Amino acid sequence: MHERQDIRERREECQAILDWLTPIDYASQQNDFITRQQEGTGQWLLDSVEFNAWVQTDKQTLFCPGIPGAGKTILTSIIVEELTTRFSNDPNIGIAYIYCNFRRQDEQKIDSLLASLLKQLAKSQASLPSTIKDLYDRHKTKQTRPLLDEISGSLQAITTLYSRVFIIVDALDECQVSNSCRPKFLSNIFDLQAKTKANLFATSRFIPEITEKFNEGMQLEIRASNQDIQRYLDGHMSQLPTFLLDKPKLQEEITTEIVKAVEGM
Repeated sequence: MHERQDIRERREECQAILDWLTPIDYASQQNDFITRQQEGTGQWLLDSVEFNAWVQTDKQTLFCPGIPGAGKTILTSIIVEELTTRFSNDPNIGIAYIYCNFRRQDEQKIDSLLASLLKQLAKSQASLPSTIKDLYDRHKTKQTRPLLDEISGSLQAITTLYSRVFIIVDALDECQVSNSCRPKFLSNIFDLQAKTKANLFATSRFIPEITEKFNEGMQLEIRASNQDIQRYLDGHMSQLPTFLLDKPKLQEEITTEIVKAVEGM
């Protein structure tokens, strides 16, 4: 009983320290996005030469720009799901992800974004890394928050505990630009990649100041493929009015016209 209590107390302390880093947890968003995915869609991205080269090679960047409504966020969730499933039994591989959202800019400042990556990678370790415990102890008594340099340094230290690390960032265009948040965030991520073996995947709308940062890495434009749209429509035909459900030819015409009209959105 004493041993179980000690284990429970250590877990509670560990969670308290991780929540101190940041209370933000992107897992709920990941679950929401992946449940909205139409089964079978997004396979074209997982089968692409670019994605497979990115997964198989250390220190690679894959940037996937796309127009609004192209499905960037759902495809990002598919990639997160693919990686977490593929490497679920390998504790030496770390996976951390962020979903930028302009509606949540107040909680997505530069230190919070990096702290979230740090929290996810630290949480996946068998025990709380001493780097995180020391950071917490330094600030606990003073009731202060860690500085950006401390978070960046800790993130780099945690990343080196893994043989490989995948960092996924969706919707960079929705990362706030005030206080130079977005350029600072990108600078920190690229610096982390330069000093470790981290792989970086990112999506964004076509914004020059973002796309130019990824000129040296692999790029693959995200567009809603006709096959994915077809699967989505087939999966939602039951929502059509009753008088259409027994008219397969009309359903086929509806599907064909919608596929032609969407133009990648």
